[in-house]
Amino acid sequence: MNSPTAATLPITGDQRLVKNINRIALLRLLREEEGLSRADLSDRSGLTRSTVSLLVKELIDEGWLRENEVIVTGQLGRRPTPLQLDGRRFVLVGAELTPDTIRVVTTSIQGEVLEANEAALRQVDPEGACHQLVEMISVLVRRVVDGGREVLGIGVGLPGAVDSQTGVLQFAPNIGWRNVPVGERLRAELESADLSSVPVHYQNEADLAAIGETEFGPRPADDPLVYISCGVGLGSGIVLGDTMFTGATGAGGEIGHTILHLQGRACSCGRRGCAEAYVGLRAIAADAGLDGKPEALKAAMAERKDQARAAFDAAGRNLGVLLQNIWTTFDPKSIVLGGEAVALGGADFVDPALQVLASYGEAAGVPAPTVRLARYTEQAVAVGGAAYALYALMHPYQALLQQQR
Repeated sequence: MNSPTAATLPITGDQRLVKNINRIALLRLLREEEGLSRADLSDRSGLTRSTVSLLVKELIDEGWLRENEVIVTGQLGRRPTPLQLDGRRFVLVGAELTPDTIRVVTTSIQGEVLEANEAALRQVDPEGACHQLVEMISVLVRRVVDGGREVLGIGVGLPGAVDSQTGVLQFAPNIGWRNVPVGERLRAELESADLSSVPVHYQNEADLAAIGETEFGPRPADDPLVYISCGVGLGSGIVLGDTMFTGATGAGGEIGHTILHLQGRACSCGRRGCAEAYVGLRAIAADAGLDGKPEALKAAMAERKDQARAAFDAAGRNLGVLLQNIWTTFDPKSIVLGGEAVALGGADFVDPALQVLASYGEAAGVPAPTVRLARYTEQAVAVGGAAYALYALMHPYQALLQQQR
């Protein structure tokens, strides 16, 4: 796991910097459009054909690219050989830590889920939670290595605002953590598990899910894109100009704590009237007469009980108001809904939200943005963590990623 492909790319004022930039440029071009030839890559990148040929040979030898069969065109002369990402040698790891669950996955660089695991959180304290998280990651990593493949990186989604420079989880009200140095704890745990050489990234869970939607979705990716994470908490991930927007302190996108109702219900964050107090799973469970217990809500929805469905309907209408506010703030090309509440509530939750959003659009005489469901459903954050590990490799000179390193 110490090969040049997995190592942190250096920023130096020499030819290595230029070469790294050029390699990444070719990989990104082929991610956007598979089947380009060496000549196509030269034309689109502005690099000479000899430079492209040398870099492509390296990338094929390392396992990043493969050559496809030549397409018969009917033209005379040597036909160009189409190229595409290979990546069979490489694996990405993603993980999600929620207030009650840990999810871990491995994926290909194309976004195919190779293996997934989920377990209840054994201990809520940071030390116990981080140990269990790394324990579960280690099991999957060992299987990857034993299979002769290489882990390119690990992305971890956390349930709150994350300072990406320090790895500190600043505030996670639903798990009761404030200013917890999760990054430091994870590094120590990974070192003890002999995984210190693997690059690790940690971000807010909704931010990672948003990256998963753009990195592993159809090309070209929707941009701007806003991902809405609906679970016990309520958050969003925002991608603008192929860059994740996290705000000045890492708290950008904490829509669960925007105010929907002046002096409304008390929220876990200490404010009143927050969106989470009306749309979060505990709030929905309370409205269904289930003492705020999401597990009881799951059982009630499995039986299609009217009170539970009505609670999801009311929450969906509040979500529709929130979608309207996001629409007018970011004017996104698409909004993606994901998380446990979406999976559990289904049409009882989503349809009322879309109806409310459409009514605002009709009143203003403009069409509402496209709203769709997350591709990876409840695994969206964990898969997003894997996607972010790839994103970091493909954007190594982005300011945010350099701060993390």
